[in-house]
Amino acid sequence: MAFMGDTLSPAPLWHNGPTPGAFYNFPANSSNLGPASRPLQDFRAHSASPITTTTSVIAVKFDKGCVIAADTLGSYGSLARFRDCPRVMKVNDLIMLGSGGDYADFQYLRDIIEQKIIDEQCLGDGLNLKPRSLHCWLTRVLYNKRSKMDPLWNNYVVAGIQDGEPFLGAVDKLGTAYEDAAIATGLGAYMATPLIRDATEKGPLDEESAKALVRKCMEVLFYRDARSFPRYQLGVVTAAGVTIDDTVELKHDWSLAHMIKMK
Repeated sequence: MAFMGDTLSPAPLWHNGPTPGAFYNFPANSSNLGPASRPLQDFRAHSASPITTTTSVIAVKFDKGCVIAADTLGSYGSLARFRDCPRVMKVNDLIMLGSGGDYADFQYLRDIIEQKIIDEQCLGDGLNLKPRSLHCWLTRVLYNKRSKMDPLWNNYVVAGIQDGEPFLGAVDKLGTAYEDAAIATGLGAYMATPLIRDATEKGPLDEESAKALVRKCMEVLFYRDARSFPRYQLGVVTAAGVTIDDTVELKHDWSLAHMIKMK
């Protein structure tokens, strides 16, 4: 009878075999990676961790504008892999943006901002994006991505001129935003912020003293931050416009390194 049963309902010729366009389904394997068994929307990638990362951004407000500086190194883990990653950008004639964190996420958001400026220019209505507006928009975008559990792993610093007054604000990957006269991200928040606040408490800064202060902070960070780099960009925004200097290289001196003893 068993023979007759097998004849009337035979087993498939290729039991558990591959279907056209699919992967082989091994016995006792509960998951099938074949495209026929999963809809396309199930294949999603989230930013579990940043890959190519950048370090600190230093920003200072002075009497007529703001200064931003950031080095050009893109680190692949602990490897100083990419050495020409500019991350201080001109948004328009009155706004400058600096970024630290995942470089790919910065490139993604930079393209969106540049397209917003192009669309704005095409309208030709005489209205320009303002630094507070960009700061608020970044807050909403980063908080929205964070709420979807797919954050943009960046810290942004927005500097600009609005209503004749300097503006300086920061946004992190969670959408947390604030304004201050001195902003430093990454390791600079611990090492550069005390230097900047000590200088600003002595009185208002002019453009040259603000530049000198930022250069000093970049030098300190190069000595102390293992992910920093001697080449950096420095940008200034005033009512006259945005100026981003060519890449500058630090004049560093390691002659005293043998005197430093780790406890």
